Amino acid sequence: MTRDEPAGPEHPADDAGPMHKVADLGRDIGDYIRQQRSTAKISLRQLSKLAGVSNPYLSQIERGLRKPSAEILQQIAKGLRISAEALYVQAGILDLPTGGPVTEAIRAATELTERQKQVLLDIYESFRRENTVKQSTVEGSDVDAETEPRTPATRSEPHDVAQ
Repeated sequence: MTRDEPAGPEHPADDAGPMHKVADLGRDIGDYIRQQRSTAKISLRQLSKLAGVSNPYLSQIERGLRKPSAEILQQIAKGLRISAEALYVQAGILDLPTGGPVTEAIRAATELTERQKQVLLDIYESFRRENTVKQSTVEGSDVDAETEPRTPATRSEPHDVAQ
């Protein structure tokens, strides 16, 4: 099928099927890497040295011709001084992280190293998990049911005795 031929049952459109989605992911991650590299004012050659990836291979990744492995993405992230998690999300390896404005602020903090960001995110997530467990344990227990009736009765007893 040439570009001028219409898409039809014999010639499905270029964007049909799962292979196109894979190609889109490759292009998306490549565009994202190029954008990050441009923002950091790093040349392709400089990034290839920083990341330990060959110049031609990195160029192919940026153009969407190659889809890098998680290990290569980690090396590229290190070279760009950005979160490997951000590249994993862009590449479709990880789902978009949740957590709201706190995690977004931590990830966006340019004055923190990637290691510091990860430690803060881990601590924050552990606090969130701990509080979720405590909340569900308290809500699901009989402790609330037992203490609520006793509290008003205990408080009213001294008033009854005084009258």
